[in-house]
Amino acid sequence: MDKIKMIVRYASVVLLSLAPMFANGQDDALTLRMYGHAMLDMGYNFHQINPDWSDVVRPSQLPSFKNEYGANGNTYFGVRQTRFGVESVVPNSMGKLKVLFEFELMGTGVDAGQTTFRLRHAYGELGQFGAGQYWSPFMDIDVFPNTLEYWGPSGMVFFRNIQFRWMPLKGKNKLTFALERPGASADGGIYADKIQLRNVHFRFPVPDFSAEFRKKFSWGYLEMATMLRYIEWEDIEPDDNINLSDNAIGWGVNLSSNVHFSASTTGRFQVVYGKGIQNYMNDGGTDIGIAHNIDDESKPIKGVAQPVLGVVAFVDQQWTEKFTSSAGFSLLDIDHADAQAPDTYAQGQYALANLLYHPVENVVTGVELQYGKRKNYSDGFTSDLVKVQFSFKYIFSANMRR
Repeated sequence: MDKIKMIVRYASVVLLSLAPMFANGQDDALTLRMYGHAMLDMGYNFHQINPDWSDVVRPSQLPSFKNEYGANGNTYFGVRQTRFGVESVVPNSMGKLKVLFEFELMGTGVDAGQTTFRLRHAYGELGQFGAGQYWSPFMDIDVFPNTLEYWGPSGMVFFRNIQFRWMPLKGKNKLTFALERPGASADGGIYADKIQLRNVHFRFPVPDFSAEFRKKFSWGYLEMATMLRYIEWEDIEPDDNINLSDNAIGWGVNLSSNVHFSASTTGRFQVVYGKGIQNYMNDGGTDIGIAHNIDDESKPIKGVAQPVLGVVAFVDQQWTEKFTSSAGFSLLDIDHADAQAPDTYAQGQYALANLLYHPVENVVTGVELQYGKRKNYSDGFTSDLVKVQFSFKYIFSANMRR
């Protein structure tokens, strides 16, 4: 019942945003589009993965020790990629008013593993300004390959965040600046059970700042994005000898591109490096880690922004009018602080190849071979995942004008 109320509430927000347009006599210019797809995924895991993520490839959710998730070999079925969206566009004296509301059924967080409502976008844009939940400017959604697997490359920057953005340059080339909702994660490492750490809490006094610039060329485009953030934590009950309050600066630089090698072959590439930006990564670890600080008796351990490297390289190929393929590799690598637990997730590899069939317009089916690998920080343990997935995707879209 609560989920239904949530859907109704968000739908009401969208409808209310459209009401002023009709009231101002601009209904003749309104374009309303409904779109989405129904999708079945089914496959076989030859190895193990966290049962909540059995239908995706997330190296961070692979076993951190032998047989953590039971026996190898499991079949899965799901419709969690099913999606629905509504978009309206209305021209006016300030440009175009765009409103977007979109959700899917892929449960995450407390709903991990469930088929349930999940908000993707709740966003409005007028002229050069936009506000709501939308793609972070720090990411490049056009790097995402044409895959059946839902989660996507582990080393890709991928984050839908609540933000206020300014877009002084739109169109062929684009320039965007944004203030984004701050947030971060931390891991106590080998000191996670210490009472002192339980009294340390995050503070986010300022928003994250992101920016992107894209330049279009005849062969594709080149994009550079950056992220700057301030992360603070406070020891709310310091004793006479130890006070763990501190702060860190997080930053990142993301270079990405699409390269059209031919009319039927497109390469999708990205390299990102930074510190304390893991929650912007598609399958990142923790932003703040624990390091030894033995030279300071009042702060024997300290939090540090952990370096992270992400790489994506995929090629999409159209063989014929009805057959396409995608294949490639991605890597996420975290340079952990020295007090992190030995079994901490430190590296994730992701690779796949597929063959997709488009029998008629708006229908896609195909088969995909998927691979993932997890590497722990310092205990030498690694785990692998091999999956084969079959999917059936039925797309719908309808446009209306008033």
